[in-house]
Amino acid sequence: MDDILRTLDRAQTAWERDGKESSVALTAPTGAGKTVMAAAVIEALFYGSETFDFEPDEGAVVLWFSDDPNLNDQTRMRLMDASEKFTSSDLVTIEPPFAKAKLDPGKVYFLNTQKLSKSSKLTRGHVEDENQQVLPGTPDLQGYTIWETIANTIADEDLTLYLVLDEAHRGFNTKASTDKTTIVRRLVQGHAGYPAIPIVWGISATIERFESAMKEADESGHRREYPAVMVDPNRVQESGLVKDVVSLDIPNEAGNFDTTLVKLAAQKLAASTERWASYSNEQGLAVTVVPLLVLQTPNTPEPDEIGRALDTIAEVVPELYGGSVAHVLGDHARQHFGRWDVGWIEPQRVQETPEVRVLVAKDAISTGWDCPRAEVMVSFRPAKDTTHITQLLGRMVRSPLARRVPGDEALNAVECILPFFDRTTAGNVVRYLTGQLEEMPGTGTTKKILLDGRVLRDNPSIPESVWSVWSRLPTQTLPKRGARPVRRLVALAQSLAMDGVRPGALSDAEREMHLILDTYATRYSGLLDEQIDEVWRVDIQEISGTSESKKLTYREFSMRADDRAIRSAFEDAKKAFGADVAQSYVNHLAGADDDDDDGLRDAYVRASALSMIKEVREKVDQEATELVDSWFAQHRVAIKSLPDVRQQDYEDIRAMTTEPQRGELGQPRSRMEDYKVLEDDTEIDAPLVGRHLMSDEDGLFPLSSLNKWEQKVVNAELAEGAVGWYRNPPRSAVDSIGIAYRDGQGNWRTMHPDFVFFHDVGGEVKASIVDPHGTHLDDAVTKLKALAGFAQEFGDEFHRIEAVAQVGSKMKVLDMTKPAVREAVLHEDKRADAFYESDLAEEYSA
Repeated sequence: MDDILRTLDRAQTAWERDGKESSVALTAPTGAGKTVMAAAVIEALFYGSETFDFEPDEGAVVLWFSDDPNLNDQTRMRLMDASEKFTSSDLVTIEPPFAKAKLDPGKVYFLNTQKLSKSSKLTRGHVEDENQQVLPGTPDLQGYTIWETIANTIADEDLTLYLVLDEAHRGFNTKASTDKTTIVRRLVQGHAGYPAIPIVWGISATIERFESAMKEADESGHRREYPAVMVDPNRVQESGLVKDVVSLDIPNEAGNFDTTLVKLAAQKLAASTERWASYSNEQGLAVTVVPLLVLQTPNTPEPDEIGRALDTIAEVVPELYGGSVAHVLGDHARQHFGRWDVGWIEPQRVQETPEVRVLVAKDAISTGWDCPRAEVMVSFRPAKDTTHITQLLGRMVRSPLARRVPGDEALNAVECILPFFDRTTAGNVVRYLTGQLEEMPGTGTTKKILLDGRVLRDNPSIPESVWSVWSRLPTQTLPKRGARPVRRLVALAQSLAMDGVRPGALSDAEREMHLILDTYATRYSGLLDEQIDEVWRVDIQEISGTSESKKLTYREFSMRADDRAIRSAFEDAKKAFGADVAQSYVNHLAGADDDDDDGLRDAYVRASALSMIKEVREKVDQEATELVDSWFAQHRVAIKSLPDVRQQDYEDIRAMTTEPQRGELGQPRSRMEDYKVLEDDTEIDAPLVGRHLMSDEDGLFPLSSLNKWEQKVVNAELAEGAVGWYRNPPRSAVDSIGIAYRDGQGNWRTMHPDFVFFHDVGGEVKASIVDPHGTHLDDAVTKLKALAGFAQEFGDEFHRIEAVAQVGSKMKVLDMTKPAVREAVLHEDKRADAFYESDLAEEYSA
């Protein structure tokens, strides 16, 4: 957000000052919420943003362009949903007749390729070539062609036109029609005397295609290309916006099609429906997620075969009826599949139509739409169609609630059943989805791919004392964009009051801040008086000259600030103390007599002057932070009892800082693990062990996700009497211990140590972190330092905090609870393997 806003601001300045055209790309994986990001950016362009300290561009006009009117309609709805400020009249779909001289500021206009074609009513009468004969008049009572409207908008010095190319690479793709390519090039480069659009903002999952496309469209090379703003796929995965698990079911023999696997898909649909209903009821959600099953057909589907599949699904899901099934095939007419009469539905309407429980699709659905409630897919496509299948899976990865369901992998998963795939091809699908063959938009290295996935629950053999220790263990939030501490306090107060945890919390917070401001106003009274004089005084320099002399005369003088100048100064107080506290403090100073204009004016001046004193700002920030910490500690139990979506808001408030904060761990609800391991395209059973906090009905946990020496660590710890252990998920989640650290570029990241083991130490259960980590990885020493920093802050709460690595034929360990080891790792400049080879390391033994 911040990066794209700053880049667009630079682009706007370059256009306004130098007339320089430019382009920038926002690229993010499927499921990252590009449209939501775009909504926030456009809202900031139109209205400004206090959060990002961004001033509005009052002349901003956004032209949103794609090659599909259906996608535009879907985008328009999403922008409306994502913003509290956009109204229907702010989001305009351009339709003929459109008789406007120029576009209005503060609006988003939607156009698609067809509306700029030669046959469109919006363009008739338009001269596309300077040698073309001009047609008399403009037909259809339109005063302007759309090209003239765009040109007039660009020519207006008070307006800035931003062109958004949605999935921008599609407009230039070599497979696209010449018409599409030509139209986008005309927008980007200008034509027939019409100017190029000043600022082009491409939104795409494929940065390379957009960059090459802009070079192709901008033949003159005059357009400045700003660095692309790229969203890290791993950060998207950590955010919970996309599902964590892809579970694949494949028969033992390829090509053996019968209804068995279709029945399995129906059972998975029924189970998912039951899980979502239970979760929604438990959490008090107003709307229940209704899962969808997608039947993916070959290019020439056999109608009776599809009909038999629908019959099988109906046997498992008896409430299924004709209206519960729809198709998105190229032929928009009703289709007959056996006894089923199935109607067509627009792809973008599937998500919002919960009556549709089964969707029949081919491959056209694989791009340009998202359906988060699509949780099960059975594909009848042959094994050679890996691309079509993985592309469709890429459209199904968005989480239905736009957040991870805390601790419940079964509700953070998508199921894919492939009747016509063999194990070799399945291995390729796994490698493709995990990025080992070719990066798949929407997938990151943290996504879990399962060949024989099963749901695990709490292990009944684990004593309650272990869970009690688990719930008190420290974890760290990843710092987000830092807000001023007072704003963080106000956000916490509003949430506590809204949830009934602390009624009147906002009044309490304001009262505390008023007392603090009054105290420091007295303590720094001398500085305050100086700043009050500064606010009241407006310094002016007058420059004058005459026609009789080349010399200019300068005169400086001061005037008493008027109300406008005082209001301008008060903006600094709102930034320093937050708008709520700043305004309430003015009311506190002015008292109950609202009719006293002089008293109110003095209150604004005093509040503004206080915000200009560095010492006061620092003290207020410190006091606000301490009050936030106190309230979080005081209301910890009450917050933990709130629904998941509310708890997530509190975690977001914790993270509104520039430094990591201690977070709260939650108990996992379900876990999905693979009971098969793929070795050289051959499936073998995963080894099983006991005492994991999550287990199957036999109390066992598969070690499928562990490498050989990670398995060695687990077996060693269990052999030494661990009463429980936990494979820490490698993502930011309520059931995962996270350690915040800065990477080599200074960006905040989170590492998740591999294991937590629980031992009985002198009659008391204590937890230990054991983190096997390869020394060859680029971030090995950075993560060692992160673990050492975590041990320095929280080491007293653990029995051991150890980093383990294989050195030659031996396993070596660095015990971070030892001060000498910790200090060396934190402060010495060595490679990771050098630490393990030094005297600081010991031979690993549980």
